[in-house]
Amino acid sequence: MAPSTAPRREGRSRAANPFGIPGHDVAAGTGRDNHPMTPHTRLRAADSRYAWVRLLVLLALMTIGSGAMYVVSVVLPSVQAEFHVARADASLPYTLMMVGFGLGGIMMGRLADRFGVMVVVLIGAVGLGAGFIVAGRADTLMGFAIAHGLLLGALGSAATFAPLVADTSLWFVRRRGIAVAICASGNYLAGAVWPPIVQRFVETVGWRQTYLGLGLFCFVTMAPLALLLRPRPPTAVAAATPQQARVQPSTRPFGLALWQAQALLCVAGVACCVAMAMPQVHIVAYCGDLGYGAARGAEMLSLMLASGIVSRLVSGMICDRIGGLRTLLLGSVLQGLALLLFLPFDGLLSLYVISALFGLFQGGIVPSYAIIVREHFPATEAGARVGTVLMATLFGMALGGWMSGKIFDLTGSYHAAFINGIGWNLLNLSITLFLLGRWRGERKRRSALPGLA
Repeated sequence: MAPSTAPRREGRSRAANPFGIPGHDVAAGTGRDNHPMTPHTRLRAADSRYAWVRLLVLLALMTIGSGAMYVVSVVLPSVQAEFHVARADASLPYTLMMVGFGLGGIMMGRLADRFGVMVVVLIGAVGLGAGFIVAGRADTLMGFAIAHGLLLGALGSAATFAPLVADTSLWFVRRRGIAVAICASGNYLAGAVWPPIVQRFVETVGWRQTYLGLGLFCFVTMAPLALLLRPRPPTAVAAATPQQARVQPSTRPFGLALWQAQALLCVAGVACCVAMAMPQVHIVAYCGDLGYGAARGAEMLSLMLASGIVSRLVSGMICDRIGGLRTLLLGSVLQGLALLLFLPFDGLLSLYVISALFGLFQGGIVPSYAIIVREHFPATEAGARVGTVLMATLFGMALGGWMSGKIFDLTGSYHAAFINGIGWNLLNLSITLFLLGRWRGERKRRSALPGLA
């Protein structure tokens, strides 16, 4: 009887379960392992009300946890003056923090896969709290830089970026693009909120006392929020939108081997963020060199990243319509145009306008990589591959921050640094166009084969 009943059971399961959820019978209203779908189970399902509430918690955590990467940019002039170092040396803490941020993201992603994102966020709360306090009491630039690399970067901010983005992608299907964009907007919301606040405290109590206060704030706020993330993600489901149906995960994304496609995305991530780091890391110092003052630069950084929030939200909606790869292409073109505008215009009003445009143009670039991975790579490997690509983008920010400072030290101005950023942006644009061409060619090839159309 077993051979005759098995096919009928499989057929009935597929008919009632069009999304292919293991053990989930939609018609019968059952959940995992064919247990009835209780109200509690439905509440914790993908795209549920709880998923949106959880997204707001993740947004708050990312806003707090990502603050460190912008705080160090604001205190850069004060740190340079206190330790009597060159601009490139003063950029070292930011560079080490971003390297730790990226490498720690892979480690934290694996911990989240095994123990859940709640444990990872608790680690991040301790790392950020201790990191700010240790950095605020550092006696040397190297001690200040190491605290940023290990505590604030690898153990702190790393816990509140890639793992949160990956977790969001697991809780949403129909609105995955906009949900990931909202979560990733926390990174830019941090940039909009923290620079003016930190600048005010630096001017009134000094950067050291500001760091001590930030350490206490991070631990007190993040630990309670982490406890709200105890539920684990629901079972993954298949494509639920027309765009997701057109772009299916494959073991040969873009017609390439997995490692080749991953490597190209990583190089693209480095390239776009080397270009992105020039204005973000050095806009405060740039305004100081032009005679406008650090406060004006902090306002421009805040405006730039506030505009980036809008960009990320709009890009998320665009991703749901045209896919991650085309969204990346659009962002790359617009970011290059914004960088070009920095060359001929350096007036105060012009810089405010260009800063806003730069934020509007490039804000959706980094989240699009997470969508590309979910669209083109096997779903079972999405977490690790998202973390790896995001690590590459953070490495690009680290490299770009240091490189721009070094070019300034060699040339005495930021003009050549902007040109360097434009060159890296062209590399990103070239890789994106190459992948887009490969994907289109692969679609045509598959549609021409019998049974693959």
